Amino acid sequence: MKINVNNCDIALTAGARAQFPRDPRPQIALSGRSNVGKSSLINTLLGRKSLARVSSAPGKTITINFYNVDKKIFLVDLPGYGYAKRSMDSKRSWSSLTEDYFLKNPSADALKLVIQLMDNRTGPTDDDILMINMMIDREIPFILVATKTDKLSKTALKNRIEELQHEFFEGTGIEIIPFSSVTREGKDEVWKKIFDAIS
Repeated sequence: MKINVNNCDIALTAGARAQFPRDPRPQIALSGRSNVGKSSLINTLLGRKSLARVSSAPGKTITINFYNVDKKIFLVDLPGYGYAKRSMDSKRSWSSLTEDYFLKNPSADALKLVIQLMDNRTGPTDDDILMINMMIDREIPFILVATKTDKLSKTALKNRIEELQHEFFEGTGIEIIPFSSVTREGKDEVWKKIFDAIS
């Protein structure tokens, strides 16, 4: 499938399950804690500076944003989780919305891949592990992307990725893709995984 990634816009913003699109186009969802870099990843993948807004207040967004890419696929930005200052009502709201996306989505068959983000400096949080285990249990295909890799030298980054792989994912077959929105490291690898998933 040939896709013009420069032909993109935000198709809709869903704050409730009833607003999810009933559409057969493949969906690629992005999951991760607040402030892990989901918006930056979307902007980098699509070659835009501010299509996906990078919030100055982590945890603010509690909607699901569907980005239309060349009218062929949706990139789906799920609400960030794990932000301590968010109110309990808001936490329940995003939790319910994210749960509905995975469990009660009318276009569930269209979900081809989840890009699970984690900060390479901190490694996976408890919430990240819960999300990963949920996807494994429900056989939802996913890849793991370690963000903000420009904060480390090449040698330090290599050692850090190996450390994370050994500590958390040894023997699981889960591959960690290093990514930076600053250097664009990992952009091509992530697109390859997306194209593999929708082909």
